[in-house]
This record gives sequence, C-alpha cells and structure tokens, in this order.
Amino acid sequence: MNFPLHSLRVLDLSRLLPGPYCTMLLADFGAEVIKIEEPGLGDYARLYEPKLGTESAMFFSLNRNKKSLSLNLKDERGRAIFLELVKSADVLVESFRPGVMERLGLGYETLKAINPRLIYCAITGYGQSGPYAHLPGHDINYLSFTGLLDLQGEREGKPVIPAVQIADIDGGALMAAVGILLALQARQKTGRGQFIDVSMMDGVLSWLETSLPAFLASKTLPWRGQLPLSGGLACYQVYETADQRFLAVGALEHKFWQVFCEEIGRPEYVSRLHAPQEEQEQMKADIAEIIKSRTQAEWLKRFQGKEACVTPVKNLEEALKDPQVNHREMIVEVEHPELGLVKQLGIPIKLSETAGAIRTLAPKRGEHTAELLAELGYSSDEIAQLRQDKVIDG
Repeated sequence: MNFPLHSLRVLDLSRLLPGPYCTMLLADFGAEVIKIEEPGLGDYARLYEPKLGTESAMFFSLNRNKKSLSLNLKDERGRAIFLELVKSADVLVESFRPGVMERLGLGYETLKAINPRLIYCAITGYGQSGPYAHLPGHDINYLSFTGLLDLQGEREGKPVIPAVQIADIDGGALMAAVGILLALQARQKTGRGQFIDVSMMDGVLSWLETSLPAFLASKTLPWRGQLPLSGGLACYQVYETADQRFLAVGALEHKFWQVFCEEIGRPEYVSRLHAPQEEQEQMKADIAEIIKSRTQAEWLKRFQGKEACVTPVKNLEEALKDPQVNHREMIVEVEHPELGLVKQLGIPIKLSETAGAIRTLAPKRGEHTAELLAELGYSSDEIAQLRQDKVIDG
C-alpha cells in the first residue's frame, strides 16, 4: 500500500500514553516505529490490567504497527547501539523529564551532531523550561494548573475528573504528532531537523478556546457549571429520563431549540434561548422534570426524524454497536495468534488515497532486537553476548 509516511524511521523511547499514542498515529500511516524498551521491564503499560493474551489490552491497542528493541541505555554498549540507530533515524520521540537524556549522554545536541536531519520531539508535563520544568505530574495535575479542571463539573459541585486523559492525548500526543509533521515539512525546505518542545500543560491551556479568550476580554471569571457549553444553558444539557438513562441535548441554534421546545410542550421557551443565567436555571429545572416523565426510548422515538440535536447517552457497550461507529470502521477485528479475532480501535483519520492500516500487532518486549542488531552488522554471537550481559533481551 502507498502509505504517506513510508520509509520514515522513528525511534520511540516513550512509555505509557502520550508518546505511544503519537507514534501509533505515525505507525498507522506507514512509519517504521522502533520502540526502545528497558530490558526486563519495558513499557510500564505492559503491566496494566486487563490483559489480552499475555499483554495489557491498552498496550496492545497503543503499540500496533511497531517494532520493539530491548536496550539498556545505561550501558556503554547499549548507548553505542542507540547512536548507530540515530544515524538512520528521521524522528525521535521521548517523554522523560528534562535532563534525563543529557545525563545518558544522548541529549539533542549530541544526537544532532551525529544526524543533523534528526527531528527530536520531547513530550513533558511542563516543557523544557520554566519553574515547573522538573516537577513530576500526571494528567490531573496539568488540568488543575491550567484552570480546566476547575471548570469541569456541575454548579455547586466539586471539580470532576474527565473520563479521558485530555492533557496526555490532546495536549501531548496530538501536539507532538502535529509538531513532527510540521518539522518534517520544514526539513524538506532546509534539510535540517529541529527540537520540538511539547508541554502537556501548554497544550491544555491552548484548548481553552471557548472560555479563556472570553475571560481575557471581559475579566469576568467563569464559574463551574455555568459556562455556555458546560452546563450553563438549558439548550445544551444532559437530562435524566424516567428509566435512569440520559439524553444529551445540543440544541444551540434557534431552529434546533424551537423543535426541542415544541416536542417537550414548552413553545414559550423558544424566545428564551439566550435568557440570563437565572432564567436558564429555571428552564433547566422545568425541562429536567419533563424529560424525567418518560423513558429514554420513548423520548428517542418522539425525536426520531426531528432535527433537535437530541441523542442518547450511551455506555461503551452500546457505543460499540452504534451503526455510525461501525460504518466508519472505528472498531475493527484483527487476528491474534492466541485468541483469534479480537476487536480494536480503528484509525480515525480517513485519507482517500493513502489510508492508514493496522499491519502488525503490538510487539512482545524485545521481539525485534535480534533483527535490528543484525541490520547494524552484529553477529549472532555478539547478540548472544549482549543478551547474556543484559544489554538487551528478547
């Protein structure tokens, strides 16, 4: 197949979620991603439950289409192997705290001297500089620092932790993938690589487009549960039904709101779409009582064929059966050597001419170590000695 990133070699030293998600996107579209893992342990995500066969289900999903090289970078021989790989690499992705690679003797300036075309992407919580640069953190911490966590949840309630890792994926993985593609485009013009500094905290802050610009302009602090698109409007709300299920109402435009109000028997609310907050609270309370008078199925039947932006709140099991999800091939089956056909997330970016594909399953730790070392010219005896000395495994 004609993959857009065919012939691109990526060295992936990242673990867990942000880096592996980024490199999964690159691998899905043809990049050769070499996952470099510590002997004896590897990516911590391998340990997560539940397991799919012998591997974590999350690891299995995130690391498809990749190779695994188990390599001890604290050993001089391991570093020498890594430096040989750098000579042929296009991209390097790592997610250590600032200074770790320098302490290993593998910092950007060192690698740049070996391969000036190398694009080096560092994904960290707070970036390479600033007072927080060396602090530890997780998704919840980056959300809390940027004000996003404070805005999550209902009015008068405590902040609610999102069900997906916004900072890891949106602020880290996607920003890194975009940065890498931009740097590759720049390299076509200059012939030189560059350093990409991705801060997950920066990424989260940049996503506050619907609330932060308004605050900068008005100096009015937004309150949890009262932002237009997170609980403040009656027309953009989640309502409970009689059977303890929920409806998502996204009737933001007047034409959708009018249909919604007419269907619930409140035509007098049509003109109050943008009413002040106090009136919004009254409308929400009244609409909540109305919606709770019928089951989810009854409401869905009533709104069937009506353009009101009313949808069911589905659980994951129901989402997997959704006809749109299946039509878009967002859940696909792949052949597992032990379990037969297993379901996996599909590829969200649809290209008409150079589509991505799941070509190989996630690798066992060190599965491709011998193959990659043989490419570098190591003999079978040398590889066996390195394995015995725990410089490599697999």
